Amino acid sequence: MDYKSIDDQAALFGVLADPTRLKLLRLLAQQREPNALCVNALAYQLGVTQSAVSQHLRVLKSAGLVKGERRGYRIHYFINPQGLIQAQQQISSALRLEEKATDGNSPEK
Repeated sequence: MDYKSIDDQAALFGVLADPTRLKLLRLLAQQREPNALCVNALAYQLGVTQSAVSQHLRVLKSAGLVKGERRGYRIHYFINPQGLIQAQQQISSALRLEEKATDGNSPEK
């Protein structure tokens, strides 16, 4: 997902607005390659159903924040570093204060 427009920024904030998704990101961010967690492990650690974790992972994957890798019968999930960096830049851009150009006539504080 390319977060260049206001609509894309709003979509990113929507993805991050859910507490369970933020918890998933935090858990996955604590893993170091090649470690990754499957849906069962994530559900257990969060105390939610596997179905709920799967739905949240689908949203996070579509936003480019996580990736999945098949290992045997299960898919293990981990943070997508490039997607996370892109999202961090987009959040920073969305919240950046624009400095007004001064014309020399404004009073100094």
